[in-house]
Amino acid sequence: MRPRQFEPHLPDEVEPRQLDKVARAELKTLSKENADFVARHLVMAGQMIEEDPQLAHQHAQAAGRRAGRVAVVRETIAITAYALEDYALTLRELRTYRRISGRNDQLPLMVDSERGLERPDRALELGHSVDVETLDVGVRVSLAIAMSGARLDLDQKDAALRELEIPQLDRRRAFSYSPDLFDAYGTVLEELGREAEAAEWYALSRRASGALSASDSEEDHETVEIVEEEIEGFDGDDVAADDELAGSADGADGADNGADAAGDEPRD
Repeated sequence: MRPRQFEPHLPDEVEPRQLDKVARAELKTLSKENADFVARHLVMAGQMIEEDPQLAHQHAQAAGRRAGRVAVVRETIAITAYALEDYALTLRELRTYRRISGRNDQLPLMVDSERGLERPDRALELGHSVDVETLDVGVRVSLAIAMSGARLDLDQKDAALRELEIPQLDRRRAFSYSPDLFDAYGTVLEELGREAEAAEWYALSRRASGALSASDSEEDHETVEIVEEEIEGFDGDDVAADDELAGSADGADGADNGADAAGDEPRD
């Protein structure tokens, strides 16, 4: 007989409809009873990943025992494993996820997991295995950040900076991915000893985060979703003056007052 698997508790108030609609659609291959059970565990995994990643992982595994051939389930197992710093399991699950779904949207997490296993060379090889033009913009940015980190692991600081010098690194406009990209660029500049420039990009990141938070608070969303839209009210040109960065005020014109805020998101 198989040993009984541990099943984490599912609170009565957790309902299948709380799962993202796209994820719920993937569960339609299951019976309704099983789909509801899996959906509730996935909801719990999402709710607990910050507070208790171990419990989140247990919920993901419980879903996996009932729906191991569903892409979103394998993806959730991988994400919770990553939160536990189990990078080998993350890679295994994401390879399965990619095989089932045919998608490369978790490639940045795979690259970062190779870094976690102290294999930066393999991380770079994996990152170069896919044409970045086929990736969504947000994934492209996350991949650039992961690849830059791998370059830093190899002490290739100039190359790390080049990995981040992509069209989305635009100090005049900000999108949902911009704070992470600005922070990563600041980190590499700091590694290169260019502290004043690094401080400017960190300030840009704070300002973008503030604008994003303000934008999110204006609408009541059923679920938290980061969309790739330009953040209104962000003008990176005057950030140095606003933050009173030493030695950088001369380079800030501060005259646009968000004039570029109406543009479409860059796609290349």
